[in-house]
Amino acid sequence: MLDSASASTVVLLAAASTLLVAAMLYPTSLLRWLQRKRYQYEVTFSLYMLTSTEKFILNSILFLLLSLFIIAASLYLPEHIAFMANRMFYYFSGDSSHFTTQAAPKADFATAAVTQMLSSGDALRGPAAGHEL
Repeated sequence: MLDSASASTVVLLAAASTLLVAAMLYPTSLLRWLQRKRYQYEVTFSLYMLTSTEKFILNSILFLLLSLFIIAASLYLPEHIAFMANRMFYYFSGDSSHFTTQAAPKADFATAAVTQMLSSGDALRGPAAGHEL
């Protein structure tokens, strides 16, 4: 089964290949649509008043921010949605046996280390010493 990062990568590659196929089959209509969208973008954000250098700088910044947002959403959003769905299920059902998260391997290692420390009795002593988790 694919993890969330692989699944989002497959979806993005499928969208890009679909756009490429559409460009090869209908080049003039796609070009006309892209020109219309560029015109709407420039008119909406008043870019037609800027010089070429100013447009380039603004578009570069917008492209960078949009790229970072898409990368972050494709990497972290599916895992976060699964985590929130599991948390909602736990809140509604109250059964902790069905509450599972898809944590990273580092988190699994940390959880195993803490469990081993607690079971061996070498846990840090503090105000909660003597209380069982």
